[in-house]
Amino acid sequence: MNKKMPVLFIGHGSPMNAVLNNEYTEAIRQSTQNIPRPEAILVISAHWETEGTFITSSDSPEQIYDFYGFPDELYNLKYNPTGSKKYAQMVARELKDSYVMLTEKWGLDHGAWSVLSHMYPKAGIPVFQMSLNKLGDEQYHYDLGRKLSKLREKGILIIGSGDIVHNLRVMDYDMNATPFEWASEFDNYICDAIVNRKHDNIINYQKTGKSFKLAVPTKEHYLPLLYIAGIQDEEDEVKFIYKGIQHRSMSMTSIKIG
Repeated sequence: MNKKMPVLFIGHGSPMNAVLNNEYTEAIRQSTQNIPRPEAILVISAHWETEGTFITSSDSPEQIYDFYGFPDELYNLKYNPTGSKKYAQMVARELKDSYVMLTEKWGLDHGAWSVLSHMYPKAGIPVFQMSLNKLGDEQYHYDLGRKLSKLREKGILIIGSGDIVHNLRVMDYDMNATPFEWASEFDNYICDAIVNRKHDNIINYQKTGKSFKLAVPTKEHYLPLLYIAGIQDEEDEVKFIYKGIQHRSMSMTSIKIG
C-alpha cells in the first residue's frame, strides 16, 4: 500500500455507545468512508495500563467486557476480528529500542471493540492493541507515538481511544445534559492545540489552570491522544469526526489527522 493512512483519536465515552444510535455513533460510523481499507488496525486504548509497554500478538484475541452493571445487550455484543500477529511483530521490531514486548495475555477491551463495532462492523480487519505504560510520563507517550509514524505507510490504521475530558465523579446520568463550562473549555483548548500543532500545550496540559484538574482527574483516558499528536505531521489536515460532550463531563470529541 502506497497511500499514507490517517491516524484517529476516538472519544469512546460510555460503553453503552456500542449499542446506541445517536449523532456520535453515526459520525464515527461514517468516519471510515474515505479511509483506505487498512491492512490492520492498532488501537491504543485507555483501558489497558501496564508496567512497561506491550503489544497483543494473539491471532484470536479475546473480547474483554471490562465493565459491570450494564444491560445484557451490551454483554451480548460480539466483535471477533482476527488478530494480527505478523503486524504486531512488525511493530515490535519498529519499537525494539523502546523495550516494547509482545503478549497474548490481553485481547480487545471495550476501548477498542465498542468503537470498531460501529466503524468496521463486519470485523473483517485484523486488530491488535498497544498498552499504556504507567511508568512513563506525558513526554514518554508522545515520543513513543512519534516512533509509530512509519506504520502509516504500511497500511496500519492507528487509533487512540480515550476521552479528552473524562470525569466520572461528577458525570450526569443524562447523556445529553448540558456540559460543564470547564469541560467545554478544556476540550476546546486541546482541540485548538491539535489544529495548530501546539504540541507543547497537549503534553503540558497541566498548565491550563483549574480546568485540567477537573477534566483529567486521572490521565489514562487522555494519554492515547498524546500518541496521535506525536504521529501528526506538518502537512496533515485535521478534521473533527465529532465534537461534543456527553454526561456533562465526558468528551466524545473524535479527530481524524491526515
